[in-house]
Amino acid sequence: MKKMLNRLIPKFYGFLLNIYVLLSPQKAADKAFRIFCKVRKGRVLPHQESYLDPVKHKQIEVSGHTIQTYWWDGTKETVLLVHGWESNSWRWHKLLEKLTQEDYNVIAFDAPAHGYSSGKYLYVPLYAEIVEHMVGAFQPKYLIGHSVGGMTILYNEYLNPNPHVEKIVTIGSPSEFHEIMTHFQNLLGLSNRMMKALEIYVQKRFGFAIKEFSSSSFAATNTKKGLLLHDKFDKITPYHASERVHSVWSGSKFITTQGLGHSMHQEDVNKEIIAFLQE
Repeated sequence: MKKMLNRLIPKFYGFLLNIYVLLSPQKAADKAFRIFCKVRKGRVLPHQESYLDPVKHKQIEVSGHTIQTYWWDGTKETVLLVHGWESNSWRWHKLLEKLTQEDYNVIAFDAPAHGYSSGKYLYVPLYAEIVEHMVGAFQPKYLIGHSVGGMTILYNEYLNPNPHVEKIVTIGSPSEFHEIMTHFQNLLGLSNRMMKALEIYVQKRFGFAIKEFSSSSFAATNTKKGLLLHDKFDKITPYHASERVHSVWSGSKFITTQGLGHSMHQEDVNKEIIAFLQE
């Protein structure tokens, strides 16, 4: 019954939006975008509190949000960790075992609407504003992002090339925004008219077309060293996303796994990341 409701509820929202767009395309598009960006999971769970609370660093006001940061003090280079959709900084606990053993200075933070940070919505341009602030505040040499976090890092580096950033790692990250929006359209059963209104909304609000927003486009001008990790059977983000980014990013190395899923917390993955940072 629950699975049936999970399938029907999005279709119901889509049905309403398909009617609403006939009356007010702009308002319907705004409503659709809010549904798309609404974060439903990712707050700190009880079993995560004991890990995160002792390493809480300062709260920072950025782009109208209160962002919770975390700090693992080390004597080596600073690493900034950027988590994915409906997650929080706890997702890094396995990698952090390796990073702290190697004495890296590590900064993490919860995205808007995630973990201990404020808000209800998240989208990549907003996330990039937060990342850019963190890069400026903490001067990391290495950036590591999972899923949407990786996409955000590449977008921000495209907008704001940071000379002190030397290496970038993405894990199971998407590339093409239009593929994400096609999935959203299919999930809700949105009409082509509704999608056209959403395209116009995105163009007006952010200054780019849906088809223009692409990690492979952003990476084409990236001069930093990169490591891309992606599982061939990732059910959340298509494997070809990292293939495409790697094909245009001249300074990148691509590692393929099989059967590790989307999260990729495994020991072998973390060892590859540490080895890349130490090259």
